[in-house]
Amino acid sequence: MDVKLNEVYNESCIEGLQKVVPGTVDLAFADPPFNIGYHYDVYHDERDDSEYLDFTRNWMAGVKRVLKPSGTFWLAIGDEYAAELKIIATKELGFTCRSWVIWYYTFGVNCVKGFSRSHTHLFHFVCDPKNLTFNSDDPAVRVPSARQLVYGDRRANPKGRLPDNTWILRPQDMAEGFQPDDDTWHFPRVAGTFKEREGFHGCQMPEQLLGRIVRCCSNLGDVVLDPFGGSGTTFSVAKKLGRRWLGFELSKDYVERINERLDRTKEGDPLDGAADPATSAPSTADGRELSQVKKRPRFVRPRDKESEAAATIAATHKSQQKSLPATTMPSSLFDEPPAE
Repeated sequence: MDVKLNEVYNESCIEGLQKVVPGTVDLAFADPPFNIGYHYDVYHDERDDSEYLDFTRNWMAGVKRVLKPSGTFWLAIGDEYAAELKIIATKELGFTCRSWVIWYYTFGVNCVKGFSRSHTHLFHFVCDPKNLTFNSDDPAVRVPSARQLVYGDRRANPKGRLPDNTWILRPQDMAEGFQPDDDTWHFPRVAGTFKEREGFHGCQMPEQLLGRIVRCCSNLGDVVLDPFGGSGTTFSVAKKLGRRWLGFELSKDYVERINERLDRTKEGDPLDGAADPATSAPSTADGRELSQVKKRPRFVRPRDKESEAAATIAATHKSQQKSLPATTMPSSLFDEPPAE
């Protein structure tokens, strides 16, 4: 490669991918700008449709070029362009779509006049559907089945099974109705109060979600590419799981923050976040209703002596005004006092 592995480069991925030797990347994951007007550090996320789709064609063609014949490409995208990007990938660039996964998350953005968005589309593309990496027997990828956990069915596979577009209230309350082996995946968004939040990027992906993808679609020592470095989650997960990584990021500040994050990361470190998100929050039955929460005592800011004296004088004056007969009180400063 003309670029070094285990590095994040501060440049456009379209130019950067041209420097990567063709057919050398095992797995690519991309969480590109959604073209919805989000405020990034340096990138303008509000382009005309044709300009955005041309931009997408260029970087996706670069990804296809650097992937091995057995390579895998995962794409995260919002509702606005999911269909168009799938067509570009499959009809124009020759990828095969193995799965259209829905990532269902909590802590979505609340909408006033519509259903609040709580999902992102995850496309699982491969270069060759007959020659690919899919580690279906990895214990960290497989999950217990309902036959094992709920029904006590002797027919259950002791290894569990592999991880639907559905309407769901809270997954914590649906032991049978929401399984991580479906094509709807539940992982909480990395909200502002979460410990794993890096703080410098508003679109941070959860490590557990990337962990499932990296474990399933690559092997130890494989090369994992992220053309949109962002908060650096892909690189952090790749490093923890013993993969090599490579990426690009347009923002110089983001690259510095990514490198700081990677300096704190060691191979073999556990992934951040709950491995089983359905148990990371209490069920409704175990929660507390707002009516059960005691009101906190009102905080009164302490005053200094001068402020305290002024407040006492004002309170005394107000009390005296209330004690006066109503006929002696003008309705405004401009009213004439009543005649005696």
